[in-house]
Amino acid sequence: MNTSDSSILTKRYKQIISAVHIVYRLVNSTPNLRELSLRLTRLVCQFVHASSASIYLLGPDRKKLCMIASFNNQINILTANRCEFKKVSPKEMAVVSGSSVFEKRLMGMPLITDECIGAMIIKRKPSEPAFDEYDREMFTIFAEQAVTAIRNLQFFEQQQKIILETMRLIQTLLDRQGPGLRSHSSVYFKIVRQIAMRFRMGQEAVNGLYYASILHNAGALDIPYQILSKKGVLSKEEFAHLRSLPEKSAALIRPIEFLRPILPVVLSLHEHYDGSGYPAGLKGDAIPLGARIMAVVDAFESMVQGRP
Repeated sequence: MNTSDSSILTKRYKQIISAVHIVYRLVNSTPNLRELSLRLTRLVCQFVHASSASIYLLGPDRKKLCMIASFNNQINILTANRCEFKKVSPKEMAVVSGSSVFEKRLMGMPLITDECIGAMIIKRKPSEPAFDEYDREMFTIFAEQAVTAIRNLQFFEQQQKIILETMRLIQTLLDRQGPGLRSHSSVYFKIVRQIAMRFRMGQEAVNGLYYASILHNAGALDIPYQILSKKGVLSKEEFAHLRSLPEKSAALIRPIEFLRPILPVVLSLHEHYDGSGYPAGLKGDAIPLGARIMAVVDAFESMVQGRP
C-alpha cells in the first residue's frame, strides 16, 4: 500500500469514527424519535453524499409502514404518512422484510434489533456517481448506529406514555380528593402554551408545563381529605399541612428522571409575586417563568369560572 492509499484509508476511518460519534451525540441531545429521524436523514446524506434519504418504521401491528422522515439535500421533511405494504415499492418492501439492497444509485438497510423495526433508504440522482464499496461500508455502519438510537428512543417514549397514563390516573384521584384540586379546563393548558410560546420557551419546556399542570397537586394524596374538602377557615395546623403540598408533590416527581426539569415549577406554583407565597417566599423574577405563566392563567380561569 503506497502513501496515498494509506492516507485515503486513514481519512475514511476517521469519517466512520466521526459518524459513530455524531450519532451517539444525537441520541443524548434529541428529545424525541421524530426529531432524531429528521437529523439522521440529513446526516446520512452528508456522510455518504446521497441526494436523498428516508426512514421508515413499522407500526405496532406490523401491518403498516410509516415514512417518518425524509431529506432531499434541500428540505428536511417530517411526515406522518402511513403506507399500506401494497403501496410500498418492491425494493422498499425487500428492505423492510430484512434484506439489504445495494445498487448503483440506491441503497437500503433494514433497521434490525431483535426484529426488523423499519428501514433506511438513500438514493443518488442518475447524473451523480454510483455508490462504491466505501459508501456501502459507511452506510452500513451508520444504519447500525441509527437503529440502536431509534430503538432506545422508542423504549423511552413507551415509558413516557406509561408514566403519562399514570399521571392522568393520579389526576383522576385528585379530582375526588376535594373541590380545590379539580383538574383544569381543557382551555387552561391551551392558554398556558400560547403564552409560553410568546415568551419563546422551547417545546421541551412547554411540554414540561403540561406535566406540571397535571402533577403540581400530586402530593395532595398524602394530605388528609378532611383538610382538602374543608370549606371553612383552616386551623394553623391544617394550613401547615396545606403548605407542605409543593414539597410533597416534588417528592413524588423527583424519582422520575424525565420529569425532574419541572420540579422548580411545581415547587413555585404557590409563590406570590410580592413574596408572600410558599414554600420559599420567592418573589418577582425569582419565581420561574413557567410557574408565573401558570399562576396567571389559573387566576384567569378562576375568575371566568367563579372559583374562589
